[in-house]
Amino acid sequence: MNFPRKLPIGVQSFKVLRNDRYLYVDKTKYITQLVTSSRVYFLSRPRRFGKSLFLSTLSAYFLGKKELFKDLYLETAEEELALQENRSAWQEYPVLYFDFNVGKYTDSGALNERLHVMLSEAESLYGISTSKEAQPFFASRFERLIKTAYQRTGKQVVILVDEYDKPLLQTMGGNEALNEQYRNELKAFYSVIKTCDEYIRFAFLTGVTKFSKISIFSDLNNLKDISLHETYAGICGITQKELEDNFEPEIQALAERQELDYPQAIAALKRWYDGYLFHPTGEGMYNPFSLLNAFDYKEIKSFWFSTGTPTFLVNFLKEAHYFIPDLDGNVELDESGLQTYRAVAQDALPILFQAGYLTIKDYISDLRLYRLGFPNDEVRYGFLENLLPAYSDVPFGQTGVWVGRFVQDIRKGDVNSFMERMQSLIAGISYDNFSKENLKLREQNYQTAVYLIFALMGQFVQTEVHCGTGRADAVVTTADSVYIFEFKLSDTGSAEDALAQIQKQNYAAKYKMSGKKIVLIGAEFEEATRTIKNWKVEQL
Repeated sequence: MNFPRKLPIGVQSFKVLRNDRYLYVDKTKYITQLVTSSRVYFLSRPRRFGKSLFLSTLSAYFLGKKELFKDLYLETAEEELALQENRSAWQEYPVLYFDFNVGKYTDSGALNERLHVMLSEAESLYGISTSKEAQPFFASRFERLIKTAYQRTGKQVVILVDEYDKPLLQTMGGNEALNEQYRNELKAFYSVIKTCDEYIRFAFLTGVTKFSKISIFSDLNNLKDISLHETYAGICGITQKELEDNFEPEIQALAERQELDYPQAIAALKRWYDGYLFHPTGEGMYNPFSLLNAFDYKEIKSFWFSTGTPTFLVNFLKEAHYFIPDLDGNVELDESGLQTYRAVAQDALPILFQAGYLTIKDYISDLRLYRLGFPNDEVRYGFLENLLPAYSDVPFGQTGVWVGRFVQDIRKGDVNSFMERMQSLIAGISYDNFSKENLKLREQNYQTAVYLIFALMGQFVQTEVHCGTGRADAVVTTADSVYIFEFKLSDTGSAEDALAQIQKQNYAAKYKMSGKKIVLIGAEFEEATRTIKNWKVEQL
């Protein structure tokens, strides 16, 4: 009997993964590159992207666990490197591992408690006793721990920090005073890495948010950020080649369950889980958590968003009146913008990038600007589903039900039911009181509402689609029909005017050769009632 291979979903221990014979995509070549290039590193990657497993792999390497690397790249590479450096292979170093994944940091004493627990465990290994009075002085304890470990082993220390920013992310946008306190405490704690430089063999810190000159790492001028380094673009995640080389049985099983052929299954996986880019010339990376779950369930659906909701980021975007359609490929930031740490209502975009909701789509080299957008359908629809309840009275968790009703209407060709449903939904959207002179901002608010409804239908929907001689606000394509929508504010025109614009600007021209039924819909938004006043429909 052929049993399915063991997929390492949620496995963060390299020792467990190797001893229990889980499937492993070999990333150990990056360890050789790291240990021969520098000593103190920082890596930013989205959550659930394999950072913890990579840190565990580093720990096993520096603890000299040669047996865990059998048949991997590093097994022979370490022997060759040791020969080149005239040293013995698989040397053991004292490893200090700090894991901030544990804890609910919204409680004011949580960070102190976590630091105390981690330091106490390490101190006991090296026979260090700490008086009750000295316990709160975490930076001093950290410094003493590093020096003692060095003195008692005769080896420099390896420091590994997992999710350094978990306390900061959990308090961001909710408790700014506690967030500020945490930043000051962690800044003092990590400054020890510079102070004890001569006692440190290697240090590797991971997190979601990147450091900048004004952040908690400002004292660490020896820290090398490899988050956007071309050499390390594939250090976490799964490349297209790694997918096809390592997961052929799983892809085939998924294809059979979903009644797809093999190339169709790969295309669907790519559309839903690929697209993360960590250097403009790097290759796209798949989200490993979602990919493994898709193989386990033999379904293609959203997995990553079920593990966390970016509530404070949604609120920031709403407060900033950000034009939501731009998130889908029209966000531009320079490199310093990508590295901004603080998320505020005026500038939530850097954190959206660092957290994995946006990724690099293009690089404008002469301007040194990055163009960002959603990496794939899983993130696109997951994020927009989180936005709709913030902009309307749709209950959180009910977005899928509402969207499904819109899809059913349009598939049946029931335009009136579709528009009545949209009328009801938009009536619940919260609008800002823009002045009558500022028609552009008022129109933008309505466009955002319309965009969320259309985009979440999961069909070919785009706001302001360029169609020959003009633009259509939205176009929906189904199996047998094309629906072209134009919306007007009452101050700028009526439903008849919107319909006339579709005809005059010949928006339908590019669809006439499709052989599909073409339906034109002109609609009027009324400011007084804050919803759709009426609409006109015409079939070509």
